Amino acid sequence: MNVPVAILFLAVGLVLLWKCADFLVAGAVGLAEQLGVSRLVVGLTVVAMGTSAPEVAASIAAVVRGIGDVAIGNVYGSNIANLALVGGVAALIRPTQVQAGTIRREIPVMIFVGLLLWPVLANEHLSRWEGTGLLVLFAGLIVGTIYLARREKVNGAGFAAKVGGKLAKGSGEMGKSVLLVVAGLVGLAGGADITVRGAVYIGRAVGLSEAVIGLTIVALGTSLPELATCIAASIKGHHDISVGNLVGSNIFNTLLVVGVAGTVKPFWIAQRLIGTDYWIMIGVSVGFAVLILLGRRVVGRIAGAILVSGYVVYMVYLFGYTAGK
Repeated sequence: MNVPVAILFLAVGLVLLWKCADFLVAGAVGLAEQLGVSRLVVGLTVVAMGTSAPEVAASIAAVVRGIGDVAIGNVYGSNIANLALVGGVAALIRPTQVQAGTIRREIPVMIFVGLLLWPVLANEHLSRWEGTGLLVLFAGLIVGTIYLARREKVNGAGFAAKVGGKLAKGSGEMGKSVLLVVAGLVGLAGGADITVRGAVYIGRAVGLSEAVIGLTIVALGTSLPELATCIAASIKGHHDISVGNLVGSNIFNTLLVVGVAGTVKPFWIAQRLIGTDYWIMIGVSVGFAVLILLGRRVVGRIAGAILVSGYVVYMVYLFGYTAGK
């Protein structure tokens, strides 16, 4: 690969991300309407799981190669990027409205599972049993989220009748929605991979160190699906898809990505990953919740600017920390 080819990779990858994000959002909205559940639930589950796929793949690859720091660092960096960069950019495009139920349930859960990593990783080691425990908790949360959402949407027989009617009348629409979701997820994964390949080559060409590339380009690269999806959702005014994707992805990263990594192969981590970097991640999560409360359930453009500025400061910190090594 040379620089012109790397630039082409970068451009093609970004276009693929943008178009496939449109497919995913359209399919997710269609699924929500066909199944009779809220768009938030689809964002918290189907969309979040799909956009978290790069983190899962990257972390598994890291632990298999014996570099657990990359697996955990990828989770921290992606969680910070999701809320500060992606959430901030989405709010700058269009102020993001957040449901009261999300503030009461999903956001506290996101912060709780983040705090749960402290006792798990405090000894600088993740065992297979701890990884499995995180996966069990993850499965329970997903089941609980879907159950509560369905119960709130329509109760009892009313729900069954509504969903049954929709499925009977619109099986073709259901198939189209599923196809859009699958195409969107596959395209996002491929677009993220192509974009990262091009960006990493360009980074090396301009003289960036491997450490800086890993902490910035690669970490941001695994968050590109969330970024593309949330921008597309914000432009179309689908706030529940956007918020559900962000919060759901962070829960997925914390429980699913770390859990899978630990289950595949127990590993040790550096002390700094239970120090400064960990508390930055928690601070961003709490700060995101505070901004929502201050905005009365709306993440406005000022809050978006604060979030994006915070991410820039974080990047400066990473470059400065690496340069001092």
